[in-house]
Amino acid sequence: MNIVITNNPMVRDKANMPAGLYKIEFFDTDYLGVLKTARDKVHLGHALLTHPLSGSVKPGETPYKTVIVSGDTGQLDEKALSIIEESIQTCLKLATGGGAGKAVREDLLADFQLVDYSLVF
Repeated sequence: MNIVITNNPMVRDKANMPAGLYKIEFFDTDYLGVLKTARDKVHLGHALLTHPLSGSVKPGETPYKTVIVSGDTGQLDEKALSIIEESIQTCLKLATGGGAGKAVREDLLADFQLVDYSLVF
């Protein structure tokens, strides 16, 4: 069963997720926290199944992120580790530019949740 790492309430609550295909791990964290959690899973030997920076919405533009990793573990995948580390650095770079951490209007949160959900499922 693949592992869905997310901070998106829509992903956590979505009723039409394929039964038995995913284990949802919801974290009350920011975009960067999701990436770091995914990195920790990669260090444990999980494979990245989705790209950490999928879509055209930059880390500083949305508070939500979902990454899927394999449920099974194997040897450390150096390419996956490089991808997740570069994604974290990109997120940090954008944060120093003033994007990440910006307040998002409440009326847009559901839209950002849907975009994140749609990129993964």
